[in-house]
Amino acid sequence: MASTKVAPSVDFDHSCSDSVEYLTLNFGPFETVHRWRRLPPCDEFVGARRSKHTVVAYRDAIYVFGGDNGKNMLNDLLRFDVKDCSWCRAFTTGTPPAPRYHHSAVVYGSSMFVFGGYTGDIYSNSNLKNKNDLFEYKFATGQWTEWKVEGSLPVARSAHGATVYDDKLWIFAGYDGNARLNDMWTISLQDREHACWEEIDQSGEIPPSCCNFPVAVCRDKMFVFSGQSGAKITNNLFQFEFKGHMWTRIPTEHLLRGSPPPPQRRYGHTMVAFDRHLYVFGGAADNTLPNELHCYDVDSQTWEVIQPSLDSEMPSGRLFHAAAVIQDAMYIFGGTVDNNVRSGEMYRFQFSSYPKCTLHEDYGKLWENRQFCDVEFILGEREERVLGHIAIVTARCQWLRKKILQARDRQRQKLKQESSEEGDEAPSGGPKDIPAGNRPSSSPPLLEVSIREAEAQPFEVLMQFLYTDKIQYPRRGHVQDVLLIMDVYKLALSFKLSRLEQLCVQYIEASVDLQNVLSVCENANKLQLDQLKEHCLNFVVKESHFNQVIMTKEFEHLSTPLIVEIVRRKQQPPPRLYSDQPVDIGTSLVQDMKAYLEGGGLEFCNIVLLLDGHPQPAHQAILAARSSYFEAMFRSFMPEDGQVNISIGEMVPSKQAFESMLRYIYYGDVNMPPEDSLYLFSAPYYYGFSNNRLQAYCKQNLEMNVTVENVLQILEAADKTQALDMKKHCLHIIVHQFIKVSKLPNLRSLSQLLLLDIIESLATHISDKQCAEMCSDI
Repeated sequence: MASTKVAPSVDFDHSCSDSVEYLTLNFGPFETVHRWRRLPPCDEFVGARRSKHTVVAYRDAIYVFGGDNGKNMLNDLLRFDVKDCSWCRAFTTGTPPAPRYHHSAVVYGSSMFVFGGYTGDIYSNSNLKNKNDLFEYKFATGQWTEWKVEGSLPVARSAHGATVYDDKLWIFAGYDGNARLNDMWTISLQDREHACWEEIDQSGEIPPSCCNFPVAVCRDKMFVFSGQSGAKITNNLFQFEFKGHMWTRIPTEHLLRGSPPPPQRRYGHTMVAFDRHLYVFGGAADNTLPNELHCYDVDSQTWEVIQPSLDSEMPSGRLFHAAAVIQDAMYIFGGTVDNNVRSGEMYRFQFSSYPKCTLHEDYGKLWENRQFCDVEFILGEREERVLGHIAIVTARCQWLRKKILQARDRQRQKLKQESSEEGDEAPSGGPKDIPAGNRPSSSPPLLEVSIREAEAQPFEVLMQFLYTDKIQYPRRGHVQDVLLIMDVYKLALSFKLSRLEQLCVQYIEASVDLQNVLSVCENANKLQLDQLKEHCLNFVVKESHFNQVIMTKEFEHLSTPLIVEIVRRKQQPPPRLYSDQPVDIGTSLVQDMKAYLEGGGLEFCNIVLLLDGHPQPAHQAILAARSSYFEAMFRSFMPEDGQVNISIGEMVPSKQAFESMLRYIYYGDVNMPPEDSLYLFSAPYYYGFSNNRLQAYCKQNLEMNVTVENVLQILEAADKTQALDMKKHCLHIIVHQFIKVSKLPNLRSLSQLLLLDIIESLATHISDKQCAEMCSDI
């Protein structure tokens, strides 16, 4: 796909018919997705370059307050109009807050509220102190007012976090001049006369005392990332539930080695929320000033580094800058850049806002619902039974694939023997493109696969991984959860599932603590899991752990060989071995399903999709998992011959567009030529996909990527799908670029009616003089 641009969001219109003729497009100009743009900087006569200031967004403007210019603290208020890209001083009346930096500023209603910060004369180093005052600035009148609040107050502070939620201002942590804090206070912003501060009783995994960190609110939770917290500085991300006042540290153990890690620990950075994502930029990270933009997906709990568009004007690394969001863009202003220089630059970053990929969720629901199961695993000595889907299992695990093929061969032999004994030969007919033994029938028997080396509970966790690429994180303090993951790890080793192996190791190592280390060590020893045993032994003999561990009751009951091993390791630690061998993290769900569609799953196909009479073998469970249309069909109206005609409403898509749709169904791919997008625009509505992700990509693909080179193919697709506004747009391009279009070989293969449409458009839009000039050029 060519460079991606931002197109307006797309919602389903359930009142429309299945035809694409209701498709409405907007043709440019749009901003390139993930593009950084340098906007006009703030002139010195308007306001000084600065850092440690605040930035808020109100309507179509950015407001900058306070900070320092390297010599003095500031209390001016600047306004940047994002439409005109112009700077000015904001109109103010009344008494503003004293000059300050490391304060906080938030917007509530039509006002900005400024709290706390550090005041005084930094040039003469006099009268320096933290504040706990609260000021309101009304955007409509420019009036500054200080809120005089009775009762208990938060301790004066700077470099804290602040946000607005549920009509209240929330203040967290910061620095009081002597120590870092981690308390939380809130005040209602609805009624100034009766407002009072209230300290919040926090619970859960409360972040360590910290300062110079950002906060952002997403999905009714407040997030805190990194910051200055003394010796304990980490790159942890914490989330705070406003309703229960509960903190949770978001684990990173599910992030495989080789997958994007969280950003380095840092301070003085910014974090903003947009859609379901948090965006972290800048800050000081271990004596460097990185300028990558990190993105955290709140739903999938994964980090990634955003790759800027090729035409980006990247900001340099900086700290103590400030950021705000207006519509679908982030604005970053100021900060301290190299050599302690203050910046007056303004940058704009264009977000993307496509609906999330539901591939993992859809396959996860298939596992939970157990519909359309065609295999039954018989497990362990107790012969417990677990249902599954041949398509998913054989796509993800080669070891189980061999087991299934062996069981299928035995089943065929048995059926053949029974058939010959009855003197009744098995029918030879059936769809030619489906391998024998996998042809649909009204009630195919479940294939039974016996696996003696697996017990049901760890096997079910393994199956959950095959469907979703995830396993459930062990609960803190629950040793049984950790022991279960160890059993899963043993299976992952046996089944040669490298990705699951790595997940299990990371989960277990992260879950080992003083209470469970001996139980985990003993179990690792019993299961011959040497890597985990090694981790536990090293954990036990650590200086800060050893005395506490050996004084426990569990140590008294430990097997003698393990006690000897621990004592010897304490006396003479083995040399550390470092390996530079890359870790094999295996293949992902997306990679496996891609390979499966491209031929790896051909022998397990059990349905035929007919496109204009041409057969395409497919997998019933995969189609049902991703499409409510297919799910309803297979549940209630399964065709007896196992063949399904493919159309989108009344329209039959092109072969190329159909292949694009299968890629989306099997592994969530949204890359396709623009002409395919016309055919598939209404596919999410017709086939009942989980959301309109495909539709959103189709729309932006069409709006941004119609070129002289592909305009004739898109014209044909628009004509066939009755997308009249797209057809009109294509004819417009053809008319204005006719000299180039006339030399395209595809022009000669257009239908007579389309050629007449082009001639009619030329006649309507081109003058006699232009026509004569074009004829001479041709």
